[in-house]
Amino acid sequence: MKKVLFATANKSKAQRFKNGLLKNNIEIITINDIEEKLDVEENGTTAIENALIKARAYASIVNIPVFAMDDNLYIENIPEDKQPGMYVRRINGKRLNDEEMIQYYSDLAHTYGEEGKLTCRWVYGIAVINKEKESTYTWSKEDFYIVDKPSNKIDQDYPLNSISVNKKLNKYFTDITEEEKKQIKEDESDVIEFLSKNL
Repeated sequence: MKKVLFATANKSKAQRFKNGLLKNNIEIITINDIEEKLDVEENGTTAIENALIKARAYASIVNIPVFAMDDNLYIENIPEDKQPGMYVRRINGKRLNDEEMIQYYSDLAHTYGEEGKLTCRWVYGIAVINKEKESTYTWSKEDFYIVDKPSNKIDQDYPLNSISVNKKLNKYFTDITEEEKKQIKEDESDVIEFLSKNL
């Protein structure tokens, strides 16, 4: 079994690829599992650049393959200067807590949305460093809505799920059952294939 470092402290993110990689004899550990923690300044201009910055930083301190990922949020019909892109949690230089994020984005939906909802899409970038070889991959997910009226539930690690609505089910992400998650789960076998090939 090959051990690799996923340069994240987010347990939900680590879970996302865990089973797919285990099937390919690859075990993920995260920065929660190593002693040395780095304060990495992610100052790239794209998700790929930020993923590379993070992967390079951790590849310099561990002797196993490393991968990192970043994401950008694109929202239709809002002014360009309001477009979050990579800075989903950092608005006007301030890092928002979960409640502030929910408030900020629900206000955007109220101000610019049609009937209080905006169409959005996540775009992801992933970077692998294995024996100094760098590989990158990018992909996007299906459109969803951000709405101006939050759900009563907050997902730890994913606060925007409280104001995000799946288009197919017309339900808040926080209210989607495990059974429904299986029905709408997007196929990320291409990402698993990329990671398995390059780690």
